[in-house]
Amino acid sequence: MPAKNRFAELHDEIIEWRRDIHAHPELMFDTHRTSALVEEKLRAFGCDEVVGGVGRTGVVGVIVGRENGSGKVVGLRADMDALPIHEATGLDYASKTPGKMHACGHDGHTAMLLGAAKYLCETRNFDGTAVVIFQPAEEGGGGAKVMCDDGLMDRFGIQEVYGMHNWPGIPLGQFAIRPGPFFAATDMFEVTLSGRGGHAAKPQETIDPIVMASQTIMALQTIASRNADPTEQVVVSVTSIESSSTAFNVIPQSVLLKGTVRTLDPAIRDLAEARFAAICQHTAQAMGGAAEVIYDRNYPVMVNHPAQTEFVADVARRVSGDCADAPLVMGGEDFAYMLEERPGAYILVGNGDTAMVHNPEYNFSDDAIPAGCNWWAELVEQRMPV
Repeated sequence: MPAKNRFAELHDEIIEWRRDIHAHPELMFDTHRTSALVEEKLRAFGCDEVVGGVGRTGVVGVIVGRENGSGKVVGLRADMDALPIHEATGLDYASKTPGKMHACGHDGHTAMLLGAAKYLCETRNFDGTAVVIFQPAEEGGGGAKVMCDDGLMDRFGIQEVYGMHNWPGIPLGQFAIRPGPFFAATDMFEVTLSGRGGHAAKPQETIDPIVMASQTIMALQTIASRNADPTEQVVVSVTSIESSSTAFNVIPQSVLLKGTVRTLDPAIRDLAEARFAAICQHTAQAMGGAAEVIYDRNYPVMVNHPAQTEFVADVARRVSGDCADAPLVMGGEDFAYMLEERPGAYILVGNGDTAMVHNPEYNFSDDAIPAGCNWWAELVEQRMPV
């Protein structure tokens, strides 16, 4: 039976899996229920090997094709974790856990890869080995790196690796991709600006860290406007300002700034970090205060490999008839770590006209499931043809 027809038959079942995962969101590495569900399904499908606890709570399934003379091993990755957001969709299968929500569609990613795994176990119409990877802690925990550090690629002999993410704004069932840098490096910072506190009516007796913070925030924008090449991408966002005092008549002793720096080029990343520290420290010194800077290099730039990108774009065209050129994305994606270990590519599948991801009203569209499942199955069968 053609994959398209089989996924039409499986659609309701996959929706049921997806909605169950959606109703029981789990954060970071605490995906114990979801991981157990995935393990149970993979064993029931008849995977040749199912391994849990890879990268703490990751799950890996191995599916050997009808033939295995090619020696090819292709990895397929889906993320499983949710976000610390209180759901506001009002759905009958909405999160049963206050403050946790599948607001990025990882429930859909997991369900689609499970659907593909079931089909691949049934048909095995390929020459090689498909390795399905279910990863925890994409949302800030670097679960991809933890799985790689746990020997994922070498242990299972993975030669190439592929990922997919739903994307609101792209028509349902359509795809988009780009070669080279795709998702940004996501560095994070904390800056403690220290001055001398005092009475708000006597500012001359203080070294005001509130004014210091204001000057620093504005000066940091010169990294993009005056330090980086205008043709390069860099975003510096201060997202939190916390004073050591909340009183209306007290100039505080210190202010804590938090935020993120996003870049798409290693040289610009180095420039941004160097200029960030210098601006914070010298602005504080100029006002008689001091700055303590903690700058954390988080996810690297996610870079699609050209040959693999061209291949999966062609797979997407076979599935949906077209594959658009995706824009650069300044959000981060820890699949970058897997693409540093092995060649591969990451594609977007349309979620239609829905709220954007990380929004309390977002919901993964079940109508995207057939396209996503078909893409996974077609990828395996075309990459490792019998």
